[in-house]
Amino acid sequence: MIVAENLTRVYTMGRVEVRALRGVSLEVEKGEFVGIMGASGSGKSTLLHILGLLDRPTSGRVTVDGTDVLALSDHQRTLFRLNRLGYVFQDYALIGELTALENVYLTSLVRGAPREEYLRRSAGILERVGLADRMDHRQSELSGGEQQRVAIARALVNNPSILLADEPCANLDSQTSKSILDLFARLNEDLDQTIVMVSHEEWHKEYFCRVVTLRDGLIGDMAECRKERPPPGRTA
Repeated sequence: MIVAENLTRVYTMGRVEVRALRGVSLEVEKGEFVGIMGASGSGKSTLLHILGLLDRPTSGRVTVDGTDVLALSDHQRTLFRLNRLGYVFQDYALIGELTALENVYLTSLVRGAPREEYLRRSAGILERVGLADRMDHRQSELSGGEQQRVAIARALVNNPSILLADEPCANLDSQTSKSILDLFARLNEDLDQTIVMVSHEEWHKEYFCRVVTLRDGLIGDMAECRKERPPPGRTA
Protein backbone atom coordinates (compact mmCIF):
# COMPACT_ATOMS: atom_id res chain seq x y z
CA MET A 1 0.00 0.00 0.00
CA ILE A 2 2.72 2.51 1.02
CA VAL A 3 6.27 2.10 -0.24
CA ALA A 4 8.89 4.64 0.85
CA GLU A 5 12.37 4.38 -0.62
CA ASN A 6 15.50 6.05 0.72
CA LEU A 7 13.76 9.16 2.04
CA THR A 8 15.90 12.08 3.15
CA ARG A 9 14.74 15.44 4.49
CA VAL A 10 17.08 18.33 5.11
CA TYR A 11 15.87 21.58 6.65
CA THR A 12 17.96 24.75 6.36
CA MET A 13 17.87 26.98 9.42
CA GLY A 14 20.04 29.99 8.66
CA ARG A 15 23.48 28.54 8.03
CA VAL A 16 22.67 25.26 9.73
CA GLU A 17 21.40 22.15 7.96
CA VAL A 18 19.20 19.83 10.00
CA ARG A 19 19.01 16.29 8.60
CA ALA A 20 15.65 15.07 9.86
CA LEU A 21 15.68 11.90 7.71
CA ARG A 22 18.87 10.28 6.45
CA GLY A 23 17.64 7.50 4.15
CA VAL A 24 14.48 5.82 5.41
CA SER A 25 12.85 2.94 3.52
CA LEU A 26 9.77 1.05 4.64
CA GLU A 27 6.55 -0.56 3.43
CA VAL A 28 3.11 -0.51 5.02
CA GLU A 29 0.66 -3.21 3.96
CA LYS A 30 -3.10 -2.80 3.71
CA GLY A 31 -4.81 -3.41 7.06
CA GLU A 32 -1.68 -2.85 9.18
CA PHE A 33 -1.69 -0.72 12.31
CA VAL A 34 1.88 0.58 12.31
CA GLY A 35 3.45 2.59 15.12
CA ILE A 36 6.33 4.97 14.39
CA MET A 37 8.31 5.49 17.57
CA GLY A 38 11.55 7.08 18.71
CA ALA A 39 13.02 9.86 20.81
CA SER A 40 12.15 13.51 20.28
CA GLY A 41 13.90 14.75 17.16
CA SER A 42 14.32 11.28 15.66
CA GLY A 43 12.26 12.17 12.56
CA LYS A 44 8.91 10.56 13.44
CA SER A 45 6.62 13.43 12.50
CA THR A 46 8.73 14.34 9.47
CA LEU A 47 8.32 10.81 8.13
CA LEU A 48 4.56 10.82 8.79
CA HIS A 49 4.15 14.20 7.08
CA ILE A 50 5.98 12.96 3.99
CA LEU A 51 3.92 9.76 3.86
CA GLY A 52 0.78 11.90 4.21
CA LEU A 53 1.80 14.35 1.45
CA LEU A 54 2.01 17.23 3.91
CA ASP A 55 5.73 17.67 3.16
CA ARG A 56 8.13 16.74 0.38
CA PRO A 57 11.35 14.82 0.94
CA THR A 58 14.68 16.27 -0.13
CA SER A 59 15.22 13.01 -1.98
CA GLY A 60 13.64 9.58 -2.23
CA ARG A 61 10.41 8.09 -3.54
CA VAL A 62 6.94 7.42 -2.14
CA THR A 63 4.22 5.36 -3.81
CA VAL A 64 0.72 4.78 -2.46
CA ASP A 65 -1.27 1.97 -4.10
CA GLY A 66 1.16 2.13 -7.01
CA THR A 67 0.83 5.91 -7.52
CA ASP A 68 4.06 7.91 -7.46
CA VAL A 69 2.64 10.64 -5.23
CA LEU A 70 5.72 12.86 -5.46
CA ALA A 71 5.17 13.18 -9.20
CA LEU A 72 1.68 14.61 -8.73
CA SER A 73 0.98 18.28 -9.32
CA ASP A 74 -0.06 20.42 -6.35
CA HIS A 75 -3.70 20.17 -7.42
CA GLN A 76 -3.47 16.40 -7.85
CA ARG A 77 -1.82 16.07 -4.42
CA THR A 78 -4.66 18.05 -2.85
CA LEU A 79 -7.26 15.78 -4.45
CA PHE A 80 -5.30 12.70 -3.42
CA ARG A 81 -5.21 13.87 0.19
CA LEU A 82 -8.93 14.66 0.21
CA ASN A 83 -9.97 11.36 -1.33
CA ARG A 84 -7.43 8.84 -0.09
CA LEU A 85 -5.92 10.00 3.20
CA GLY A 86 -7.25 10.89 6.65
CA TYR A 87 -5.34 12.85 9.30
CA VAL A 88 -5.55 13.04 13.09
CA PHE A 89 -3.34 15.52 14.95
CA GLN A 90 -2.54 15.92 18.64
CA ASP A 91 -4.11 19.40 18.80
CA TYR A 92 -7.42 18.20 17.25
CA ALA A 93 -7.45 21.08 14.66
CA LEU A 94 -11.19 21.64 15.02
CA ILE A 95 -12.99 24.87 14.09
CA GLY A 96 -14.40 26.20 17.35
CA GLU A 97 -17.39 27.98 15.81
CA LEU A 98 -18.68 24.77 14.19
CA THR A 99 -20.55 21.87 15.78
CA ALA A 100 -19.09 18.37 15.86
CA LEU A 101 -21.25 17.41 12.89
CA GLU A 102 -20.18 20.48 10.89
CA ASN A 103 -16.49 19.84 11.64
CA VAL A 104 -16.85 16.30 10.33
CA TYR A 105 -18.66 17.06 7.10
CA LEU A 106 -16.47 20.05 6.19
CA THR A 107 -14.07 18.01 4.03
CA SER A 108 -16.99 16.29 2.28
CA LEU A 109 -18.41 19.74 1.55
CA VAL A 110 -15.08 20.75 0.00
CA ARG A 111 -15.19 17.60 -2.15
CA GLY A 112 -18.59 18.64 -3.48
CA ALA A 113 -20.50 15.67 -2.08
CA PRO A 114 -24.33 15.92 -2.10
CA ARG A 115 -25.76 17.37 1.13
CA GLU A 116 -27.90 14.33 1.93
CA GLU A 117 -24.90 12.04 1.50
CA TYR A 118 -22.43 14.00 3.63
CA LEU A 119 -24.96 14.54 6.42
CA ARG A 120 -25.76 10.83 6.52
CA ARG A 121 -22.12 9.74 6.43
CA SER A 122 -21.03 12.31 9.02
CA ALA A 123 -23.79 11.35 11.46
CA GLY A 124 -23.00 7.68 10.93
CA ILE A 125 -19.29 8.03 11.63
CA LEU A 126 -19.93 10.17 14.73
CA GLU A 127 -22.19 7.40 15.99
CA ARG A 128 -19.44 4.85 15.29
CA VAL A 129 -16.92 6.80 17.41
CA GLY A 130 -19.41 7.12 20.27
CA LEU A 131 -20.64 10.69 19.79
CA ALA A 132 -24.22 10.15 18.61
CA ASP A 133 -25.49 12.44 21.40
CA ARG A 134 -22.83 15.16 20.93
CA MET A 135 -23.24 16.03 17.25
CA ASP A 136 -24.66 19.51 17.88
CA HIS A 137 -22.05 20.51 20.46
CA ARG A 138 -19.24 22.95 19.72
CA GLN A 139 -15.59 22.42 20.64
CA SER A 140 -15.85 24.36 23.91
CA GLU A 141 -18.60 21.97 25.03
CA LEU A 142 -16.56 18.80 24.41
CA SER A 143 -13.91 17.11 26.54
CA GLY A 144 -10.42 16.49 25.14
CA GLY A 145 -11.28 12.88 24.37
CA GLU A 146 -14.52 13.89 22.65
CA GLN A 147 -12.69 16.49 20.58
CA GLN A 148 -10.20 13.86 19.45
CA ARG A 149 -13.07 11.53 18.51
CA VAL A 150 -14.54 14.31 16.37
CA ALA A 151 -11.13 14.67 14.70
CA ILE A 152 -11.04 10.91 14.07
CA ALA A 153 -14.56 10.98 12.63
CA ARG A 154 -13.56 13.85 10.34
CA ALA A 155 -10.52 11.85 9.18
CA LEU A 156 -12.68 8.80 8.41
CA VAL A 157 -15.73 10.41 6.82
CA ASN A 158 -14.37 10.19 3.26
CA ASN A 159 -13.47 6.50 3.70
CA PRO A 160 -9.70 7.02 3.35
CA SER A 161 -7.36 4.23 2.32
CA ILE A 162 -4.92 5.28 5.05
CA LEU A 163 -5.40 6.99 8.41
CA LEU A 164 -2.36 8.94 9.64
CA ALA A 165 -2.19 10.01 13.28
CA ASP A 166 0.52 12.24 14.76
CA GLU A 167 0.67 11.60 18.53
CA PRO A 168 -3.14 11.71 18.87
CA CYS A 169 -2.97 10.95 22.61
CA ALA A 170 -0.33 13.54 23.53
CA ASN A 171 -2.83 15.90 25.21
CA LEU A 172 -4.94 13.19 26.85
CA ASP A 173 -4.77 11.38 30.18
CA SER A 174 -3.99 7.66 30.21
CA GLN A 175 -7.59 6.46 30.49
CA THR A 176 -8.79 8.71 27.67
CA SER A 177 -5.75 7.69 25.63
CA LYS A 178 -6.75 4.07 26.07
CA SER A 179 -10.25 4.79 24.82
CA ILE A 180 -8.82 6.45 21.70
CA LEU A 181 -6.45 3.53 21.06
CA ASP A 182 -9.28 1.05 21.63
CA LEU A 183 -11.22 2.95 18.97
CA PHE A 184 -8.26 2.78 16.56
CA ALA A 185 -7.95 -0.96 17.24
CA ARG A 186 -11.64 -1.53 16.49
CA LEU A 187 -11.41 0.48 13.27
CA ASN A 188 -8.34 -1.53 12.27
CA GLU A 189 -9.96 -4.87 13.04
CA ASP A 190 -13.57 -4.25 11.99
CA LEU A 191 -12.94 -2.13 8.89
CA ASP A 192 -9.45 -3.38 7.98
CA GLN A 193 -8.43 0.27 8.23
CA THR A 194 -4.75 0.92 7.54
CA ILE A 195 -3.34 3.17 10.29
CA VAL A 196 0.10 4.75 10.65
CA MET A 197 0.52 6.43 14.03
CA VAL A 198 3.38 8.35 15.64
CA SER A 199 3.78 7.72 19.37
CA HIS A 200 6.38 8.00 22.12
CA GLU A 201 4.53 5.92 24.75
CA GLU A 202 5.89 2.41 25.28
CA TRP A 203 2.53 0.96 26.35
CA HIS A 204 1.01 1.93 22.98
CA LYS A 205 3.03 -0.93 21.45
CA GLU A 206 0.34 -3.32 22.71
CA TYR A 207 -1.99 -1.97 20.02
CA PHE A 208 0.31 -1.96 17.01
CA CYS A 209 0.75 -4.75 14.48
CA ARG A 210 4.30 -3.51 13.93
CA VAL A 211 6.60 -0.87 15.40
CA VAL A 212 9.12 1.10 13.34
CA THR A 213 11.69 2.78 15.58
CA LEU A 214 13.61 5.81 14.33
CA ARG A 215 16.95 6.94 15.68
CA ASP A 216 18.58 10.13 14.40
CA GLY A 217 16.68 10.04 11.13
CA LEU A 218 17.29 6.36 10.40
CA ILE A 219 15.28 3.21 11.09
CA GLY A 220 16.79 1.59 14.15
CA ASP A 221 14.66 -1.54 14.06
CA MET A 222 11.25 -2.96 13.17
CA ALA A 223 9.39 -5.30 15.48
CA GLU A 224 6.18 -7.25 15.15
CA CYS A 225 3.70 -6.65 17.96
CA ARG A 226 0.71 -8.69 19.00
CA LYS A 227 -2.33 -8.31 16.80
CA GLU A 228 -5.04 -8.86 19.42
CA ARG A 229 -6.31 -5.97 21.48
CA PRO A 230 -5.22 -5.55 25.10
CA PRO A 231 -7.56 -6.76 27.85
CA PRO A 232 -10.34 -4.31 28.86
CA GLY A 233 -9.27 -1.88 31.57
CA ARG A 234 -5.57 -1.98 30.74
CA THR A 235 -3.85 1.40 30.95
CA ALA A 236 -0.28 2.64 30.95
